[in-house]
Amino acid sequence: MAQITLDGSPTTTTGELPEKGKTAPDFTLTKTDLSDISLQDYRGSRLILNIFPSVGTGVCSASVRRFNKEASKHENINVICISKDLPFALSAFCGAEGIKNVETLSDFKNNEFGINYGVRIESGIFQGLHARAIIVLDEEGRVVYNQLVPEIGQEPDYTEALKHVQ
Repeated sequence: MAQITLDGSPTTTTGELPEKGKTAPDFTLTKTDLSDISLQDYRGSRLILNIFPSVGTGVCSASVRRFNKEASKHENINVICISKDLPFALSAFCGAEGIKNVETLSDFKNNEFGINYGVRIESGIFQGLHARAIIVLDEEGRVVYNQLVPEIGQEPDYTEALKHVQ
């Protein structure tokens, strides 16, 4: 269990982020067309997992915009933005914002990602949503970087995450 805060109020997550050097747990998430996709589908590509509570909040939407901009500068990298938002909301946001360089995936259907990755918020007004975190995976799915943002209302360390995909 990890300790984080939301506007200074303490809360916890279900566990810990996957460890650096270890293979990330597989997942099944839902794409905006409602089809399923798993971690295995990304083998051979470096991944940035941008995990957050909801694209409907300012900091979450800012992270999607920033990673969309950064993804256009790098080859052989996929940025996957993961939340519990419905696929329809994710699709509408990306369409309205012109987001084309990241992929948005939802954990609304299977509800396992947040638990397996240690990011499910256990209490408070965001209970059941995902904490803000960044996980970078190499081409074989091993964790090369992770950050659980200690205050949900803060942006992740983009610079440090991007260092691990170059």
